[in-house]
Amino acid sequence: MVKEKIKPIDSQDDLAQNISQLILFNDDVNSFDFVIETLIDVCHHDPMQAEQCAWIAHYKGKCTIKEGGLLLLQPLLKEISRRGLTVTIEN
Repeated sequence: MVKEKIKPIDSQDDLAQNISQLILFNDDVNSFDFVIETLIDVCHHDPMQAEQCAWIAHYKGKCTIKEGGLLLLQPLLKEISRRGLTVTIEN
């Protein structure tokens, strides 16, 4: 019987490899208010953070709105997409 070896996470580099970003893309369809409300509701941003993310996405074309593991980000991506915003998860 072969046992699978599990390497313990023992460095910041190992932890950083498991972090992904949820990226919001600018669009010409949704209002700033709707984007801000969505970020507050789904990502639990405070109003200032949500507004800043909306402006960054508007001017730069995209903005990282949340960082974390895939188990955290995938449900957020699904709900934000369902609301009509364009998001993706990147490593």
